[in-house]
Amino acid sequence: MSPNLFSLSRSTYRQCAAHRQGGSALVIGIFVITVMFLLAAALINIVEDADSGLTQEVWGTRALAAANSGADAALAQLFPLNAPANATATCTSVSSSWTPPDVVGFHACSVSLSCTSYAVGAVTQYRINSKAVCESGDTRVSRQVEVEARG
Repeated sequence: MSPNLFSLSRSTYRQCAAHRQGGSALVIGIFVITVMFLLAAALINIVEDADSGLTQEVWGTRALAAANSGADAALAQLFPLNAPANATATCTSVSSSWTPPDVVGFHACSVSLSCTSYAVGAVTQYRINSKAVCESGDTRVSRQVEVEARG
C-alpha cells in the first residue's frame, strides 16, 4: 500500500519520489545506446557507399585510358608510320580488337575496335570507335571513344 502523500513530511516525500524515479536512468541509458547504434550503422553505410563510388571512379578511369589507347592503336594501324607516301588507308587494316599491355592500369580490360570510312567530296574520312570494358568481381565499367581522321 502506498503512503498517503498528503500526510508525509517533506523529507519522507523526497525519499519516496527518489525511490519512484530510480529506473529512469536505465531507460535513458538504453535510449542513448540505441541512438548511438543507429548513428554508427548510418555512418557505416555512408562509408561503404563512398568506397563503392571510388571503386567505380577508378575502374572508369582505367576503362577510359584503355579506350583511348585502343583508338591510338587503331589510328596507328590505319596510318602506319612506315607506309609509303602514296599508300591508301583502308579500314580493313584495323583489327576488330586490341589487347592492352599486361600492366596494372590495364589489368582485366578488353578493347573492341571498329572502323568506318566515308567520302566527303574528294576526301575520305574515317571514324574509329573504341570500346573498353574493365571488370573485377561485381564491378563492370565500360567507356567508349570515337575518333575521326582524314586520309
